[in-house]
Order: sequence, then structure tokens, then C-alpha cells
Amino acid sequence: MYSEPALTSQLLFHPPCGPVIGWRDGDVIRATGIPYATAARFQPPAPAPDWTTELSATSPAPACPQGPVPFLDDVLGTRYGELPGSEDCQNLSITMPGDVTREERLPVMVWIHGGSYTTGSGDLAIFDPARLVTENLVIVVSVTYRLGLFGFLATPAGRPGNLGLLDQLEAFRWVQRNIAAFGGDPGQVTAFGQSAGGDAIAHLMATPEAPQLFRRAIIQSAPLGIARGRAKMNHAMGIAADAVTEETPAMDVVAREEHVAQVAKKFGMLAAMPFGTQYGHDPLPEESGIETAWERSAPAIDVLIGHTSEEARLFLPRSPRLMRLAGLPLVGTAAVRAIDWVVTETVYGRATRRFARRHAKAGGHAYRYVLDWHAPNNIFGAAHTVDLPLLLGSRQTWDGVGLIAGARWEDVEAAGRATRALWAGFARGADLGKSGGIPGVLRYRAV
Repeated sequence: MYSEPALTSQLLFHPPCGPVIGWRDGDVIRATGIPYATAARFQPPAPAPDWTTELSATSPAPACPQGPVPFLDDVLGTRYGELPGSEDCQNLSITMPGDVTREERLPVMVWIHGGSYTTGSGDLAIFDPARLVTENLVIVVSVTYRLGLFGFLATPAGRPGNLGLLDQLEAFRWVQRNIAAFGGDPGQVTAFGQSAGGDAIAHLMATPEAPQLFRRAIIQSAPLGIARGRAKMNHAMGIAADAVTEETPAMDVVAREEHVAQVAKKFGMLAAMPFGTQYGHDPLPEESGIETAWERSAPAIDVLIGHTSEEARLFLPRSPRLMRLAGLPLVGTAAVRAIDWVVTETVYGRATRRFARRHAKAGGHAYRYVLDWHAPNNIFGAAHTVDLPLLLGSRQTWDGVGLIAGARWEDVEAAGRATRALWAGFARGADLGKSGGIPGVLRYRAV
């Protein structure tokens, strides 16, 4: 993702945490792999101790240990092992415009990556925010956090849940304390994330501290329709996970995740994302109190929330049965479209509308969008994750990958530039009006 910094391109920043060495990388300035928290395995995070010697922030943040997902590598163009893995993964990376000054106060966008709470990392090449930063004069902070059994499952033996969510809270606290030294405005912070990242941001909004940490939230394709009623499933998974200890080798922990996920299969649609946030575990209220918690923060946080129009099509090629159905003459296409609509509505659409309506009714400002851009004649259509190449990454990471195969890069870039401008405008506090959109890409309206 990053070019190797030349000695002459290095820059020194002086945030309260301690001196940080970043570097110029083309049109942007980067400071990468900065520790924001520290934690022993299965323990809550604590803020990373301040330092006095210069921290060389010139390497990407390591990824939380995780297993390969060849299907996603094929579709998204990622590479398993692209980043080194480490349990000490609580690091963040900052990307700034190349001409930022220490006196500026630019809007800050904090990226929480997706990956079903089991895969991904903030510094993957497909998440490079350089285009978003240079075109719109914003600062992007990319957060890496604990995943899977390391970060998102409580057990009957007493291991806590939501450790990855607690990591994210520490990252936002770090931003509030330190981002001004990089030209960012701590009063203009927007949390944005896709899939599990969007789900995490929605649940961070239920914490009492959220209004002090970010002013706006962009929630992309969050599977909120399967966020409730998970207690029995998580309990069964927790029993299966108790065999893992503090001494179990990291990749053995990762291997155990697959067995734990299998336990969830009998719980139906919920098993589509078995790991995730758990109500009644710090920092979240009991499930019965989640609506009240969201209502409490609504007046202080503006929300842009939505999904793609054909979310479920991402998973079509993984189902031989659906592929056979799609191949049937006359009825196949209509049948697959109907199944996609049902799944998209159940997992994303209905819950997204409910979230936006509740937010507005509680005194908050909410916009809801649907994104239907897609590559011509591509089997994935406007599938889950199709928003990513419009917002992040570069031609080098995206051109020709399975998700957007068939699209001319010029068309991807035109749609992307407009989408990035809309996202950044929202982060800046621009008035989006009653409704609007980008022709052929997305449409939105105030709720």
C-alpha cells in the first residue's frame, strides 16, 4: 500500500502522545502504525503509554491474526498475508493532504474496516484513503482492531466480549487527544465504516461517550437486521471457544474460529455473521436498552446510513444451488433477483430504515441512501462491498478485480470522485438538502 519513505521525505509531528515521524508519499503525508492501545490477550485495552523518543510511523499497522478467505481475495483483489499479523494490532494510520499545515483544522474521517469481525485490517491496500484525502482536503485515520476470538466473543468462563469495540473506543479517544497536531479538527470527527465496520459504528453510538468522540457517522451496509436475538447463539459459541487459553498459539486460535463458527450454523440467518457485538457486555447495554441508548446520542450525532441495492449478490457465486437456479432459462434471473431482494431487505434494508427513523424521531439528523452503481454485465451487480472501490484504494488495487470486472476505470473513477465528494461533504457538515444523489450511482433523502 505504501511506498518506502525516503530519508529526506520524513516529517516530525509533536502530538501529546509523543513525537511521531511521518513521511511524504506522493500527494499525501502519512504517519502509519501508531499504537493507540495495548492489551494482553482476552483483556480490555488500555491507552498506549506516551513516549518521549521519536516514533518512526513509517510501516503499516499489522493485521490481527486471521485465516484466509480465498473467495474474498478473488472478488476484492486482496492477498492473504498482505500485512504481517500480530495480536498487538491496536494501531492506527493517518493520511493527510500533502500541503497540510500544523495550524489547519481539517475535518477528520475515522475508518473502521469490515470483514465480518473476523478478517481485514485498516491498512489493506484496498482501503488506501489517498484519493479521498487529496480530492477533498480531509484527514483519514484508519483503525486496526482485534477480531474473531481475540476481540468479539464472550465465554461462560468469564472472558469478556466486545474487546474489539473497546479497542475502537480507545482509537477515537486517541484521535480526540492527538489529531490537532496533524492538522485535524477534533470537533469535526466523522466515523465511517462498511459492513461489520458500519455495524460497529452503529453500536459505538450506543455508548455514553460517543457524542464526545465523533460528531457524524456514515454507516455503510451494516447488517443490523441480524444484530438482535444473538444471545443463545453466542452462548453456544462461547462454550466451543473455552478450549482456547491465553497460551494457545495465535494461529491455533484462528483455526478454532472455524469450529466455533460451525456451532452457529443451526441459528439460521444469524450465522451469516457469527462473531460480532454482544449486548450486556461492556460498553453496550442489555439488548432491551439498546434503543434508549441510541436515542440518547441521536441529537448529537448526524447520520448518513444506507446499503447497496443488491447486497446479497456478493455471495451468489459461492452457492452452487443458486448458480444452477440463475442458469435456468426464463425464470432463473427473476428467481435470483427475488432471493437477493429478500436477503437484502432482511439483513440490511428494513433495519437501516428503522435505525434512521428512530434516530430522526429522537432529535437527530439522518440521511438514508441506496447505492446501485455496478459494473456492466457483472454477476455481482450492486453487491455488498461495491461501494469500496468508489471510496478507497486506487486503480492499482481495483482495476479489473472480480467485483467490478467489465467496468472501464474511467467510469469507476467518475462515480468514485462524486461519491467521495458526497462523503467528505457530509463529514464537513455540508447541507445535503431534503434529497439528492449521483446519477447512476446512488440516491439519498433526509429522514
